[in-house]
Amino acid sequence: MRVVFRFRSALAPMFGVLLAFTALPAGANENTAVFSDKSRIASIGGSITEIVYALGEEGHLVARDSTSSFPQAALELPDVGYMRALSPEGVLSVNPSGILALHGSGPKEAVDVLKKSSVPLIEVPERYSHEGILEKIRIVGKALGVDAKAEKLAIEMDAKLKSAEKQTASIKQRKRILFVLSTQGGKILAAGSDTAGDGIIKLAGAVNAVEGFSGYKQMSDEAIVTARPDVILTMKNAGPPISEDELFANPSIASTPAGAARKVISMDGGYLLGFGPRTAEAIHDLAVSLYGSQVTD
Repeated sequence: MRVVFRFRSALAPMFGVLLAFTALPAGANENTAVFSDKSRIASIGGSITEIVYALGEEGHLVARDSTSSFPQAALELPDVGYMRALSPEGVLSVNPSGILALHGSGPKEAVDVLKKSSVPLIEVPERYSHEGILEKIRIVGKALGVDAKAEKLAIEMDAKLKSAEKQTASIKQRKRILFVLSTQGGKILAAGSDTAGDGIIKLAGAVNAVEGFSGYKQMSDEAIVTARPDVILTMKNAGPPISEDELFANPSIASTPAGAARKVISMDGGYLLGFGPRTAEAIHDLAVSLYGSQVTD
């Protein structure tokens, strides 16, 4: 955890997509599952906002956070700030009747204040998996009182996800992927287990080259060489961009199969790691980038 906080100021936009540090605190609204008044909802978390739009319930939204950049129409809503750096005053200034917050919203002190306010706050769990996406859809649907619509969307998403995952089922040689979050200071900050990076790599039919730790952590040169990644995976449009020249100039990266072949894939952060309605498409696109014609429709 120390590593994550050391990089937080420089990488803050990335972490809105990637990280859930701690559970939201319990409070007065902890048992709320359905908004009694859904007329003015503030949505915190890109995937939450996408789900509201996918349900056709965007008419209830009065605000969104800065990680909610899709669909384009969402950008017309007032922005209450970055989901990990919320101010209670900013969120409450839009006079919401309810707040939908993705797990990992914060800081803790701000969420504590929101929990103690008269505005119901419903936390939506973040699990980087097929089932986690369906769970989010059902929780958002229940909160908005549209369970039937949510179940229909969940069934559709389940079918799409199964189809996307099936496309790589017959591939024997699984690519080893190193998800690199940052190269600042010449240090490689990479995704271990229990991360969005790890989740999308597995769903796309590949193997996380990193073993032995969870979360995001600086890797030693020796650990990178030992990981032997075939491909480096990075994000764009989510924090400071990673220069390919700087990446492959790193001696440890250059010593890997990915470095020798200069093989890097960079995808939009919100699309790649959102774990929402577009994830089936993201799985497909990543799989095609990794395996080309081996991906079956």
